[in-house]
Amino acid sequence: MIQKTTLSFFKVFILFSIIIFTKSNSYAQAAIVPQPLDGLQKLCAGPSFNEFFATFGYVNFPAGTTFEVELSDVSGSFLTTTTATTKLEVIDINTTQQTIKFALPTNLAGSEIYGIRIKSSTGVVSARFRNSIDNASEFPAYYKSYESSFSINKRSSSAIICTGGSVTLSVDNDTPADVNSSPLNYPNLKYRWYKDDVLITGQSSASLVVNTPGSYYAEVDYGKCTEPNISSNRVTVSSVSGGSAVTIDSSLGNPFCSSGEGTVLTATNGNTYVWTKNGVELGRTRSINAKESGVYTVEVDFGGCKATGSINLSSNGFEASIDVAETTSINEGETLNVTVTTDAANPDFQWFLNGNAISGANANSYLVAVPGNYKVTISQVSGCVSSKEFNFKVTGPSKPSSVIQNIIKLGGLNPYWNIPDEYKNANTNVIILSSNGEKVLDVVNYQGDWPQTAIDFKNVNPVYYYVIKSDTGEKKGSITVIK
Repeated sequence: MIQKTTLSFFKVFILFSIIIFTKSNSYAQAAIVPQPLDGLQKLCAGPSFNEFFATFGYVNFPAGTTFEVELSDVSGSFLTTTTATTKLEVIDINTTQQTIKFALPTNLAGSEIYGIRIKSSTGVVSARFRNSIDNASEFPAYYKSYESSFSINKRSSSAIICTGGSVTLSVDNDTPADVNSSPLNYPNLKYRWYKDDVLITGQSSASLVVNTPGSYYAEVDYGKCTEPNISSNRVTVSSVSGGSAVTIDSSLGNPFCSSGEGTVLTATNGNTYVWTKNGVELGRTRSINAKESGVYTVEVDFGGCKATGSINLSSNGFEASIDVAETTSINEGETLNVTVTTDAANPDFQWFLNGNAISGANANSYLVAVPGNYKVTISQVSGCVSSKEFNFKVTGPSKPSSVIQNIIKLGGLNPYWNIPDEYKNANTNVIILSSNGEKVLDVVNYQGDWPQTAIDFKNVNPVYYYVIKSDTGEKKGSITVIK
C-alpha cells in the first residue's frame, strides 16, 4: 500500500516550487508531485487481490480537474503508449493532496519495468513514482490470472526413462471446460521448471523433455510476483535399463470391491503400453478397467527399453453358480428345481419370469413349472455391496393348437395364463378383455406372464375373454380365474 508523506514535507516542497516559479515565470504553473511509495516495490494482482493506493500533491489546477493513475508500456516507456488502470476510489486528503485507489487491468502483460505516474484531465503528467526502499522508479507488475496449484505427469509422482532415453513431463488439463482447473486454460502464461530445486534456464513452455534422473516440478512464471504455492506436484524421474521397473495402481485398492464398473489399473508413466491377462491382450492404454480377480501384466515402452510389471488382483466380493443349463426343456406336467450356490454374506435372492419379478420367490432355489425366460439375481448387501445374475430359458412341448388354457389358479405352480409356444412370437397379437369389455392386455409376442396385478374376486370367480390373432387366423375364448 502506498503510504503518505507528512503534510509539512509537502508544504515545504510546494513553497519551494512557488518561489522558483515566481522568480522564473510571470504566472503560476500546474504541477503534480507523487509521494514516494512506502515499502511497495512490486504490483502483484490477481482474482484474490487487486487494489493499490497512489498519493500525490497538486497545485494550480482549475476546479473539476480529475486525475488518473497510468502505467507505462511493458518496456517502461511513456513516450508512445500507456496502460490505463482501473480507478476504484478517490480519497481527497485536502484541496492540494489526493489518494487514488486503483486496480491493474486483468489483461495486463506482465513486465519487470513498469513505470507509474499521475495524469490530469487537463493533460498535465507527473514524474514517475519511486519506492521508499531503494528509490527505484521501475516496478514489476503482473496480473496472476491463475492462482492455484496444478498437476503434471497425470498427477503421478514418478516417471521412468531408459538409459539414454527421455520422457516428457506436461501440465495436465483433465477438465478444460473448468477454466480454473488448469493454467493451460490461460494460453499466455509461461512456466518455470526446476530439477532438484534448481531452476532450469531457458524452459518456459507447458512441457519439459527430461533425459536425466531427478526430482522435477513447475511453477507459473509471474516474474518477481511468482509464488511457490502456484506450482505443480513433484515427479521423481528414475533411469532403468530394463527388467521389472513398472508399478500398477488399483483405484479401489487390492483386494477391491467388484461391484459397479470394477477397478481402474494404472501403470507407471511411459510411451506405450500392452496389457495382458492369461496371455490375452486387454488394451494398449496407460489405464484399463478390471472387473475380475487374476494376474494382470503390463509391458511399458520407455523409449529405448521396455519393462514389465504385474498385479495379483483379488476381489472381496463373492462367487456364485447355478445348476441349470442356459436352455433346458421340461415335459408337460413336469417341474424343474433350480438352485443357486454362493459364498455371499447374507445374500438376497430374486427370481424373474419373462422380465417380471416372481412374488415370494426369494430363496436360493425355485421350482420351475412353466416354460419361459428366467433370471435370478444374488445380492450381497453388507461389506462389499455387489450383485450377480444368471439367465436361463426353459422350453416345453407346445400344446395342440385347439387346446388353449382356460383356467388360471392363483397361488398354484402356474399362476399365469399360458398359451402354446407357436403363438409366442412377434407376429401374434394377444388381447384380453374383462367381462365388462375393458381391455386389460394388448401385446405382441406374449410370453405367458398375465395377470401381473391383483384380481378382484368379489363374490364369483372372474371371467375374462381372449383374442389371439396370428398368421394362421384368429382364436377366441374365455379364461376363468380361481383361487
